[in-house]
Amino acid sequence: MDDIYKKLAKHLDDMPGGFPSTASGVELRILRRLFTPEEAALALSLTLLPEEPAHVARRIHLPVEETARRLEEMASKGLIYRIQQKDGPPRYLAWQFAIGIWEFHVNSLDPDLVRDMGEYIPRLLNVETWKKAPQLRTIPVSQSIPVEHKVMSYESAEELVRSHRRILVAPCICRREKRLAGEGCDRPEESCLVFGQGADYYLKNGLGRLIDQEEALNILKEADRAGLVLSPSNSQMISNICCCCGCCCGVLRTMKKHPEPAKIISSPFRVSVNVETCDGCGTCLDRCQMGALRLDDGKVVADLARCIGCGLCVSTCPTKTLSLVRKPSSEQPDVPETMMKSYLKLARARGKLKPARLLSMWLKSRL
Repeated sequence: MDDIYKKLAKHLDDMPGGFPSTASGVELRILRRLFTPEEAALALSLTLLPEEPAHVARRIHLPVEETARRLEEMASKGLIYRIQQKDGPPRYLAWQFAIGIWEFHVNSLDPDLVRDMGEYIPRLLNVETWKKAPQLRTIPVSQSIPVEHKVMSYESAEELVRSHRRILVAPCICRREKRLAGEGCDRPEESCLVFGQGADYYLKNGLGRLIDQEEALNILKEADRAGLVLSPSNSQMISNICCCCGCCCGVLRTMKKHPEPAKIISSPFRVSVNVETCDGCGTCLDRCQMGALRLDDGKVVADLARCIGCGLCVSTCPTKTLSLVRKPSSEQPDVPETMMKSYLKLARARGKLKPARLLSMWLKSRL
């Protein structure tokens, strides 16, 4: 039985986000908790190319009706991804574990699963890969950007929200799992925004509720008040915006342990300090999720190697000592146009995007 889970682990590791092995085998324990052996076998037959049940049925030699039922059951459990077409049957495809399958289990956490995931996250989030192709980026809260700054639409949380009509809010799995473990913080749990096709998947799986633009914009304002970092997907056309805290978020906790988070997290801005106006109140120190600020002789000092340009320190600075400035062009991160291009970039960074693999995936989906 373990053999099928080892095959599934390898299958997931071939996805853009990866699923690395460990000496303890915690990744296999996680898969055994989520997938039955039959579900693991069916997941192995899927690729990143969306397919109708009839195509999959031919490949696995099962009746179409039986295949469709099993695929829908797995999609409803958050084990694979479903794309609902306007006309015709839904299409199904394999999905990466994180960011992806794991987040789909926000409503089915238990202490054992949370414990295993807590052990696995440091291995799952590869810092060197994120340096080349992060899955999330950081954009500043709107109040922290001076009006004279030219801000691209994909760098503005408000503009990103206004560009979508189909919006869903879901619970933050990071804060939920920390609370289940008796840890974490009291920041808002219902704070993850999901857009478009992703919103449809979340809604059908009962993972959140649809909201309008006004409520979404209010969630962004509440995120600023609560000191949450705005982290959209790493593309100009986004699929989600996470509202993250440094005490619960797996990504921020991992990056915070690194001596230079600014080199890992994709952000076009960084903090600037006018020490002449600083009165040493220390408000900004509590707001910073990366420990990038400290007081020295009653004046704030910034460690730019740790600053991720979120703007949380700026929006509440009573003396306007802090501001955000755009990084030099040589340090500006590349933001892929679409999520697909972002995934391709991530796959290349992990050495998983080769012509032979792409051809094999396409041929498998046609069989």
